[in-house]
Amino acid sequence: MNSFPQFWHQGDAITRTVAMLLLVMSVSAWVLIFWKGWLLRRVRSDIARAVPAFWAAADLDAAREQLDAFDRERVLTPLLSAATAQPNARTLEARGLRESQLTRRLRDALHAVLTQLQFGQVLLASIGSTAPFIGLFGTVWGIYHALVSISTAGTITIERVSGPVGEALVMTAAGLAVAIPAVLAYNIFGKMVGACEAELEGFAHDLREMQADRTTDSALPRDD
Repeated sequence: MNSFPQFWHQGDAITRTVAMLLLVMSVSAWVLIFWKGWLLRRVRSDIARAVPAFWAAADLDAAREQLDAFDRERVLTPLLSAATAQPNARTLEARGLRESQLTRRLRDALHAVLTQLQFGQVLLASIGSTAPFIGLFGTVWGIYHALVSISTAGTITIERVSGPVGEALVMTAAGLAVAIPAVLAYNIFGKMVGACEAELEGFAHDLREMQADRTTDSALPRDD
């Protein structure tokens, strides 16, 4: 069987394009896997430390300082900012019920944070679903190209066929080697993002209850 440089030299433009595409997809997937794995571990660690520290603070200002110290990826701070924000009195937002305003702001902030955490999931899913078919296309084209080259040589033997066909089958293996890590990472990261989402939703719910109670207390008449 020929070496890879010889196989690369004998291949046509389509074969080389498929090989380069698989290489780019593999590098992109592994870079994203390492970066996203590191990011999600930091986020889970931040949430585990920041939320208890926030609720253990004496007042809201001290709680905000705790979030600033522990929330390195800024996934909790936007929720607190949304809960404590005051809308412009001249906007339609300010004319609604305070509970509805608070719910809307927290929902928008939560969606923005989840979009941040889900970054790269589409790329991993795309690589995992398309890489096997790209590798299979490279195999089919490689076999076709090899058979055409052998037929023009005039002499067809099992030795002359098995080498080029075996090399073409490597494309299928390469496609699977690219797809399998991407699919596994997509599933693992999806579970990690889901766990973070549950924690963030709970924190947002607690912030809403806290702000609603503060609004109710401020609206109660005071005894002189």
